[in-house]
Amino acid sequence: MTEKLSHFDAAGQAHMVDVGGKPETHRVAVAAGRIRMKPATFAMVASGTAKKGDVLGIARIAAIQASKRTSDLIPLCHPVPLTSVAVEFTADEAGLSFECRVTVECTARTGVEMEALTAVNVALLTIYDMVKGVDRGMTIGDIRLLEKRGGKSGDFRAS
Repeated sequence: MTEKLSHFDAAGQAHMVDVGGKPETHRVAVAAGRIRMKPATFAMVASGTAKKGDVLGIARIAAIQASKRTSDLIPLCHPVPLTSVAVEFTADEAGLSFECRVTVECTARTGVEMEALTAVNVALLTIYDMVKGVDRGMTIGDIRLLEKRGGKSGDFRAS
């Protein structure tokens, strides 16, 4: 691999990348992930009958909140002024799972991939937290960047 990792200086020390000279451009990132669970847990979440309330609604709010706090969690991540965060859940009855897909947008000097990925993780962890009392065996996975647009490195779409 010959590409330079931007979060390390010439001496190999971690540092926050200087984005001061970059132009502000419209940036978009889409990330997704999945949580799998037992049939009874899936039915409870899908029907909205969990004791703690609307699991997916709370997870949606958690994702939005997490996207706005990403720079507090990821040490070298810049605070980014987000302009839009959209969170969608898709139920997969055959797979006993829910997919979470988050689209984050901004006009800034750096991208929003980390904000989208953080939002997905926190949404799925929120689902786990809200129903772990009935299913501690849930699995979270398939977390990935699906798409990014804007910025110097250009566009990316997962294959």
